[in-house]
Amino acid sequence: MDNDHLQVAIEAARAGAHELMSRWDNRVVQEKGPKDLVTDADLASQAAIRGILEKAYPDYAFVGEEEGENEPPESVAQGLSDAPPCWVVDPLDGTINYVHRLQSFAVSIGLYANGKMRLGVIYDPTRDEWFTAIDGQGAHCNGRVMKSSDCTALDESLLACSFRAGVTADSPEVSRFVSVLEACRSLRRLGSCALNMCYVADGRLDGYWATNVCAWDSAAGTVIAREAGATLSGYNSEPFDDWNPKFCVSSTTELHQKLLSHLAESNTSP
Repeated sequence: MDNDHLQVAIEAARAGAHELMSRWDNRVVQEKGPKDLVTDADLASQAAIRGILEKAYPDYAFVGEEEGENEPPESVAQGLSDAPPCWVVDPLDGTINYVHRLQSFAVSIGLYANGKMRLGVIYDPTRDEWFTAIDGQGAHCNGRVMKSSDCTALDESLLACSFRAGVTADSPEVSRFVSVLEACRSLRRLGSCALNMCYVADGRLDGYWATNVCAWDSAAGTVIAREAGATLSGYNSEPFDDWNPKFCVSSTTELHQKLLSHLAESNTSP
C-alpha cells in the first residue's frame, strides 16, 4: 500500500462524511433489526465512497456494511495469492449516536491485501479528526504521530467496550463487562468501534474489546491501532481474525494480558 491508496481513501471518506453531515438534521431512519438502525445517510455515504474507490481501483473487491455487500470474495477471505485487494467500508460507524445527534461516529475505510489489513482511514467529521495508517509506516492523527499509552495496570486503565444491539442481562457480554468494570479505573461504551480503536492508538483509551462487531467496524482501526504500538488479539487470546473480529486491543502487552484474564472469566461464546 502506498500514499496514492491513502489519498484516494481520504477523498472517499471526505465524500462519505459530506453525505452524513448534509443529512445531520434531516435523516430518514429505518430498522434493520431490533434496535439496529440504518439511515438514508448510511446508504448515501457508502454510495459516494464506493464510487470514488471503484473509479480509482476498478479491479479491487469491495465489502461494505450496507446494500448486502457484507462478504468478501472467497479468494480474499481465504487469503489466496491471486486474490484482489479488498476495500472494507463502514460508511457510518456509530449510527445510533448519529441518529440522536450525539458525537462519536465516523467514516471508516480499510484496505485488505495479501492476507492482512494494510491501510486504514477513519474520519470523525464532528471534530475534523483524520486517523490514518499504512502498514509499516506508523499511525497519524491530522498528521501527528500517534502512540498508544504506557499503561500497564488494569486498575489505572480507562477502557471501552461494545455490546451487540439488543443485548440481554444474561448475556456473557454483560458478565465480561461487570468483571472488567470491577477491576479497571473506569469503563465506557462510546458507540463507535472505529473511534474506540483510534482512541487506544492515540492514548486516550488504554484498552477496548468487542465480541459482536463486524469486519467493516474494525478494519481500518486494526491498522491504526497496530501501527501506533497497541497489542491486538482475539478476546480469548487466539490470533486476531480480520473477518471475524472478536477481539481485545490494549496499549501495552502487560495490560493486554491482564485484561484478557478478566475477559476469560466469562469466556462463554456469545
